[in-house]
Amino acid sequence: MSENAISLLEFQQRICSVVTNCAALREVWVTAETSDVRTSGGHCYLELIDKDPESGAIRARARATIWASIYNRINAQFAAATGSPLRSDIKVMVKLTATYHPSYGMSLSITDLDPTFTLGDLLRRRMEMVARLQREGILELNRNLQWAVAPLRVAVISAPNAAGYGDFINQLYGNSRRLRFSTKLYHAVLQGDQTAPSIIAALRAIAADGDAHCVVIIRGGGATSDLAAYDNYDLAAEIARFPIPVVIGIGHQRDVTLLDYVANTRVKTPTAAAEYIISLAGRALDRLQVLAQQVLDLASGQIANARTRLATIAGQLPTLAQAAVERQRMRVGQQLVDTIVTATATITARQRDRLTALSELLDTLSPEATLRRGFSITRINGHAVTTGDQAAAGDVLETTLASGIITSTITSIQSSDK
Repeated sequence: MSENAISLLEFQQRICSVVTNCAALREVWVTAETSDVRTSGGHCYLELIDKDPESGAIRARARATIWASIYNRINAQFAAATGSPLRSDIKVMVKLTATYHPSYGMSLSITDLDPTFTLGDLLRRRMEMVARLQREGILELNRNLQWAVAPLRVAVISAPNAAGYGDFINQLYGNSRRLRFSTKLYHAVLQGDQTAPSIIAALRAIAADGDAHCVVIIRGGGATSDLAAYDNYDLAAEIARFPIPVVIGIGHQRDVTLLDYVANTRVKTPTAAAEYIISLAGRALDRLQVLAQQVLDLASGQIANARTRLATIAGQLPTLAQAAVERQRMRVGQQLVDTIVTATATITARQRDRLTALSELLDTLSPEATLRRGFSITRINGHAVTTGDQAAAGDVLETTLASGIITSTITSIQSSDK
């Protein structure tokens, strides 16, 4: 046995001395990913992990502690800068000091956090999700949706007892334009691990009901550290694909979440969400009032023109009536003259035709025409002789021919047998 052997305690004290006096192990900035973050007795206990950037395999891990004396201060600063308290599964830059205790072994103490490193990583992760939504072609779907002419039926996703919900309802129903809105509340958890699943469930319930003009997701004022739940890809994709416009009123003016990139409209507070919807419905009312005034003006102009024409006609009516009567009288008189002339001409023509026919008939039946056909007329003492009994021997006869007269004396008379 070596005479130079030392006790375990002495050996560990040597380790402790080396660790304590090594400047390379004190107040060193180290980057890692957090895991299993928990608090107890005011202290924060966590595990730091180093992963291979290509494969994601864990290359190193170590337990670390933030003692209560500094935890509240640095955690508040971290939350104020990043919008989220220290939690698992985020990348951090921490200031580490290694210590060694003979009974408890090696330990790492965190004395400070650099929120800008985490903020950059959170922003990087958010922008990676934005880029994914863009590649999938859904980033601007909801943003480009057409609003209803007057969005009066509003689906609200919030907690029923939340102050922000009360502010929204009071502003909406108390609007100075006296616009009548209809709202329906869909309950959701607004912070914590159940935020995204509960809002997704509410959105699907709204889609199933199918009667809302728009959706409003509102959350009143509070710690910005509660907004980490809204940097969720599944929730953002659900909103991006939603078939009616979605209005986001979460956090404060300075706060930004992934939902702000996909929603149709982003406002700073629940009250501002109500004011925005009132303004849309108010513009529709203004357009309606303009159209109503245009219709009234047009109708009034038409009525005024009609009254003017009516007055003009009323003033001209006696003259117009007299002129119309005169025109009708002249028209009737002219028609009568035309009728008489036509009737006279017709009657004259008929009578002329009749006289012509009678003349032709008379001409045909006249003695001259009979004589021209070879007949003759015999007279005794100017009287026509038609039978032998009318004449005696010795009587002088005058025979009239078609041309000329023959005088003869009867020498004898022969009677004809019948």
